[in-house]
Amino acid sequence: MQQFAQLVQLLSNSTKTNEKLDALSQYFATAPDKDKTWVLALFSGRRPKRTVNSTQLKNWCIQATGLPEWLFNECYLTVGDLAETIALLLPPHTHPASFPLYHWLQQLQQLEKATEAEKQAFILQAWDALDDSERFVFNKLITGGFRIGVSQKMMVNALAKTYDIPAATLSHMISGNWDPAQVTIEALLHQSTSGADASRPYPFYLAYALEDTPAGLGPIEAWQAEWKWDGIRGQIIKREGQLFVWSRGEELITDKFPEFTPLTGSLPDGTVIDGEILTYANGSPLPFQTLQTRIGRKNVTRKQLQEAPVAFLSYDLLEWEGADIREKPLIERRSILTQLIDLQQQPALLLSPEVNAASWDELALIREGARAQISEGLMLKKKSAPYQVGRKRGDWWKWKIDPYTIDAVMIYAQKGHGRRSNLYTDYTFAVKDGDQLVPFTKAYSGLTDKEIAEVDNWIKRHSLEKFGPVRTVEPKLVFEIAFEGIAASNRHKSGVALRFPRINRWRQDKPVSEINTLDDLKTLLRQSGSPEDKV
Repeated sequence: MQQFAQLVQLLSNSTKTNEKLDALSQYFATAPDKDKTWVLALFSGRRPKRTVNSTQLKNWCIQATGLPEWLFNECYLTVGDLAETIALLLPPHTHPASFPLYHWLQQLQQLEKATEAEKQAFILQAWDALDDSERFVFNKLITGGFRIGVSQKMMVNALAKTYDIPAATLSHMISGNWDPAQVTIEALLHQSTSGADASRPYPFYLAYALEDTPAGLGPIEAWQAEWKWDGIRGQIIKREGQLFVWSRGEELITDKFPEFTPLTGSLPDGTVIDGEILTYANGSPLPFQTLQTRIGRKNVTRKQLQEAPVAFLSYDLLEWEGADIREKPLIERRSILTQLIDLQQQPALLLSPEVNAASWDELALIREGARAQISEGLMLKKKSAPYQVGRKRGDWWKWKIDPYTIDAVMIYAQKGHGRRSNLYTDYTFAVKDGDQLVPFTKAYSGLTDKEIAEVDNWIKRHSLEKFGPVRTVEPKLVFEIAFEGIAASNRHKSGVALRFPRINRWRQDKPVSEINTLDDLKTLLRQSGSPEDKV
């Protein structure tokens, strides 16, 4: 555990990519094999199931320290992170013990069916065995993720350096459904695509945003344009007579979408298709909020299947007849995919159509109608390009339409977390409805560090009331809020919910009297074609 705690501390304190990469490589070269497997799991989103909740940790810390609850809460508000707050408040350990990382993780897993008293006894014993840095890491293992600036790409590069395996190959090796408690890292990095895990997906290829016109990309004839759909990116896999559906977040979601079950009998073995899961009816995608009614549901009712049917709009073919064909140019992969979809004749498996234009100017005009297609814009893909791993510049670009914008006034502020725990960075915004201000969204990103400091200072000087961590502020600061979509909602006082809201800019030039109104939001709602059903 000490070695892992040192790694986390180094990664947290460093801002240099090469330093982090070297630290990860050194760890994978020297740590115990079981610890390596768990670190690989933790940094790739395969965190163990929580067996102890935050309230229990808080209460046990209060008992261990003898602090009054109000003082613990004030400390938590100041620090902004529960795991760190507890690590700072606990008294020095009296029975130090040295166990590897996997020991603590396996012990935590075994608490799933334990009584609360048994859980408390184990946690208190662990706190008394670990030093301050180890306690912080231990608490983090219980409460959630490590925000230490390590991407999966960085971790893959570190492993590739240590094991001398190409990064693209290694990314595929660590994909899929595996349990760090049941597999060693050596076995994981040497298993084949079939056999132990026939479900294993390929790493997804991701596009960069095109921030200028596409004219600089060269002749339009060298590029394939498609609509950028707003759904769930996924892969459909047929191997060894079984069908698997994976999301981009590497969640196995086969059972959530029974519409794809008929593909088990029709798709040939050794097929992997990349595409987008959308709600789809009458030859057209439905808005994302319709898909939201299906997300997260373990059991889908007949009514939901009727009101929100899904389809898989296929982008690309990654595996064909059991062979990895990602290195073939897109134009070849697309040709095979088109023939495959045509032969299937399955209503839930469709081809994402190409958007044809004779020039970039013509394509720009077509792009302006993206919202009418329930699309976020266009995807531009070089026809000669292979299917790569992760986010790469050059061959794939997303050319999104401009977001919606609304000018609004800040009415509430709350402190952030982690390094922003002492700053007010989470804001609630309102629009006008006659003489009233109606809250309609929250946002916490989009300002520079300098602007955050200025806004924080203003909030502390212009607070009206305090409700726990939230402050009511004078309604004077105006911001332009950008968002990708709008839907009707009966869970919000305003009657609307925004998709991906963020601060576009601080409108220091605009008085509160000129902010937008609730009617303006409702007009956008009507223009967006959002269904009237409340979400």
